[in-house]
Amino acid sequence: MASTIKTASTRRLGAPDSRTRGLLLDAAEQLMLEEGYAAVSSRRVASRAGLKPQLVHYYFRTMDDLFLAVYRRSAEHNLERYAAALASARSLQELWKLVIDPGGTAFVMEFVALANHRKAIRTEIARHAERFRQMQLDAVARVLHGCGSPANSCPPVVAVLLMTGLSQVLVLEKALGITSGHDETLAFVERCLRDLNPSGA
Repeated sequence: MASTIKTASTRRLGAPDSRTRGLLLDAAEQLMLEEGYAAVSSRRVASRAGLKPQLVHYYFRTMDDLFLAVYRRSAEHNLERYAAALASARSLQELWKLVIDPGGTAFVMEFVALANHRKAIRTEIARHAERFRQMQLDAVARVLHGCGSPANSCPPVVAVLLMTGLSQVLVLEKALGITSGHDETLAFVERCLRDLNPSGA
């Protein structure tokens, strides 16, 4: 007689737009930011959301599916924020504000650590990172071209990588209690951005 038990790959999941699902995603994201990805378990996520543990697997087949949903939701939100920033008159300054946001950078770095152990997470991060980078590259290239930057100046892709790498170093060091040189570095970058894009020219 055929089994009536639904497997993990075929059973019905909760609605993707459910309020309960949103609460679980919020709880998982908060735990990651506060305690790191290793603290995210179905029991702890449910407890933080004020729900029963079995609901986690009603909405997500595996914990990897939960992590992916958290990352995708955040990435889509950030794409909207980036698009708005890069469409503004002072696009470089607005881009820099997003890049050095400690919460956003810490969130991404936590997922990078998780990606070392989860191939699906690594693939998803790479996919979204390429989209972010292309948006940044287009904006930086547009500003450098608009201000008449000479051909032998810093290439746009190098400028984007410098901004991204610098923001990660600043966040990582600050988390460790290292702040020497941070104020001077931030002031220098902001001065450079003002020189390049003073009033949205």
